[in-house]
Amino acid sequence: MSNGNRELRRKLFWMFAVALALRLIVMAYTYPLELVPTRDHWAFAYETGRIARSIVQGKGFSSPLFGDTGPTAWMTPVYPYILAGVFKLFGIFSRASAFVMLSFNALTSALTCLPIFFFARKSFGEPAADWAGWIWAFFPYEVYWPVARIWDTWLATLLLAILFCIALRLAESNRVRDWVGFGVLSGIAALTEPAVLAVLPILALWALWRLHKTNQRWLKPAVGAVLAVILVVSPWFIRNYRVFHKFIPLRDVFPLALRVGNVGDQFNMITLTMGPWESDEQWKDYQKSGEMVYMQHVWSHATGYIGDHPGQYIFSFVRRIIYVWTKFWYLIPTSRYGYEPDPVDVFVYTGLSILAFLGLRGAYRKSAVVGAPYAIVLIFFPIIYFGTSIEPWYSAPMDPFLIALAAAAIASRELRQRPAIFDRFIRRTSEDESAAPAEEFAER
Repeated sequence: MSNGNRELRRKLFWMFAVALALRLIVMAYTYPLELVPTRDHWAFAYETGRIARSIVQGKGFSSPLFGDTGPTAWMTPVYPYILAGVFKLFGIFSRASAFVMLSFNALTSALTCLPIFFFARKSFGEPAADWAGWIWAFFPYEVYWPVARIWDTWLATLLLAILFCIALRLAESNRVRDWVGFGVLSGIAALTEPAVLAVLPILALWALWRLHKTNQRWLKPAVGAVLAVILVVSPWFIRNYRVFHKFIPLRDVFPLALRVGNVGDQFNMITLTMGPWESDEQWKDYQKSGEMVYMQHVWSHATGYIGDHPGQYIFSFVRRIIYVWTKFWYLIPTSRYGYEPDPVDVFVYTGLSILAFLGLRGAYRKSAVVGAPYAIVLIFFPIIYFGTSIEPWYSAPMDPFLIALAAAAIASRELRQRPAIFDRFIRRTSEDESAAPAEEFAER
């Protein structure tokens, strides 16, 4: 092994180890949040926890809320089945299961620094990659949220970062097996968090366009990737069709996401009384109607309300855009639902976004090929949340790319300053050397 490879492995190991240690330390303080027994342990993974319990109890993928309500398509299957496996081994809603799942989240979050390092290095060079990896390791929100909530977001974040790294390489590779691997992993990511599909097809099209521009074959790789995705997701689609007798694109809760974000009190980030979580009336409607009919009711109500209040919807849409980039919601003493307004959050995320956009501008100045994949993520990933509803961790899968771009901006500033300092040093040295012979001649 060369010294360079050994040094790289040592650097990546410490980056990962520090990131994991920080998350595990914070987990020691946050894990009691999962063990609150009220509402039959609702805080333990919420809908995911209820579905996982149903799987372990032999009732199948069902009952996402507060009773035995039958089969569901509320969630996609990957994360609930991971949690079900943990419940099977360590107990349903147990302290041991909380430790295992939060440790799993901490591990996936810490591992994300590795693809961040590699795609930042490929795009912007080694100094930017170092900055990106270490920023991710210490970034407070990526330290806290993975060990404060048992949810699929942090596994999805790791998968999207890996797939982005692969996509950059696929733009230079027409090997069908590479594209099939990308398709398989994309299917797994879609079954983990469907929001990644706002990005992955467009990244694939960008990579195919790059192959086309360099006169490489692109049709077979494209077909291989599409077939691989279909192969991975089709069992879930078939299951949903057999159970519900209709085509369901991965999850069926889009109408509910639309209503809780746009109907009700505008001070709220989301209005939970518009769903079955906090409203007895809505819960009874869900139980009586069944999930499919209930979602049809929700869709009719949400679209009708938005049609009658277009100005309110536009206002909410714009406010969510601002929130994604700044974490600013309302400067009010308390929020009736959501999270306390925190100036630190606003300062950190606004600063990160500014640096990221500076990094993106620098990337485009370098080459559109460098900047385009990052622009794809920043433009398309949050669109679904702009239009429906948002919570603080929803945009977390986009953070690796903001951090990489911010790191590029920081590193480029360093590189601009270093030559200036070096030039001044050289000039001063040259002046001193040229002055010495003149002084000697004068003395003689």
